[in-house]
Amino acid sequence: MKRYVFVGLLCLLAVTSCKEKTQEKTAPVYKKMTVELSNQTLETAYSATMTGKEIVEVRPQVSGLITKILIKEGDKVKKGQPLFVIDQVPYQAALNTAEAALESAKAAEATAQLNYDSRKQLRDEQVISDFDLQTSYQSLVSAKARVSEARAQLTNARNSLGYTVVRSPLTGVAGMIPYHVGALVSSNITEPLVRVSDDNEMLVYFSMSEREIMDLTMANGSMENYVDQMPTVKLKMTNGSEYDQEGKVDAVSGLVDEGTGAVSLRATFPNPRHILRNGGSATVILRSKRDNVIVIPQSATLELQNKVFVYRIVDGKAKITPVEVNRLNNGTEYVVENGLQPGEIIVAEGAGLVRDGEEIR
Repeated sequence: MKRYVFVGLLCLLAVTSCKEKTQEKTAPVYKKMTVELSNQTLETAYSATMTGKEIVEVRPQVSGLITKILIKEGDKVKKGQPLFVIDQVPYQAALNTAEAALESAKAAEATAQLNYDSRKQLRDEQVISDFDLQTSYQSLVSAKARVSEARAQLTNARNSLGYTVVRSPLTGVAGMIPYHVGALVSSNITEPLVRVSDDNEMLVYFSMSEREIMDLTMANGSMENYVDQMPTVKLKMTNGSEYDQEGKVDAVSGLVDEGTGAVSLRATFPNPRHILRNGGSATVILRSKRDNVIVIPQSATLELQNKVFVYRIVDGKAKITPVEVNRLNNGTEYVVENGLQPGEIIVAEGAGLVRDGEEIR
């Protein structure tokens, strides 16, 4: 009987040992890391669009047929440079007519002046009445008014003739030209003759979420403080290469877009070689340098109901722990603001698969 009991105990121990080995074999294995302080520069990417510092739609101020196009699409132009010529014949004729009208008005004024002077002398000699003198004076005033009117018409005619030469309002680069010689244009045309863009500096627009803006505002006291202290930003072009000039964020919108919940920001980049183009797209890279902070991989976190959690390893078991992270991140790492201490051990990968209280090997 004792022999059977002994054999039974051996079998029970063997089964228990096998079960423990099976559990040990099937227990999940996770990569872990020790929390440490470090200096970190995080880079965050934002999609952006670019425009020239100044963009002007060039439109004619007079109506007529285009007789000359003096530039090519994409040409660099200077302020005041002639771009187009509109048929000048009718405006030159109008100028000649205005000049002749002015001379005629001047002659009429001189005649009225002579008449008035003569009648004034006659009135002094009491040859004519005050009424006759007053009548001649009114004729003189009317003649002077016609001279002023003729001068104004001459100025308008001269200006209209000058407007037939359409000049560039600024120094920059010409865009596409939708018109050809012989096209009839006026100040009411839908499409401008050409657009001229000053691209020596480029304005790059991008957006942050309202939450990011709020985090930055609270961390820096105000958004103005953050912009003043913000380091220069980088730009990645559509071909994947990094632009060789750095920019500066110089404007933040005071409004939140109701449709997207985003806030617009603007960075200015120098463009001395005219590589960046008006209307182009790029990616703005914001850098945030932090000293003596805890940095963990995003793979070590779990997000539930807009809160971020990690699993600390305490006495060999996983313990879920909420942490506060800086929302400005590089897409792979978080800067932990609160919730972890240096020296603690956490699950570094696969946090979404861990169960609270689970034994970690």
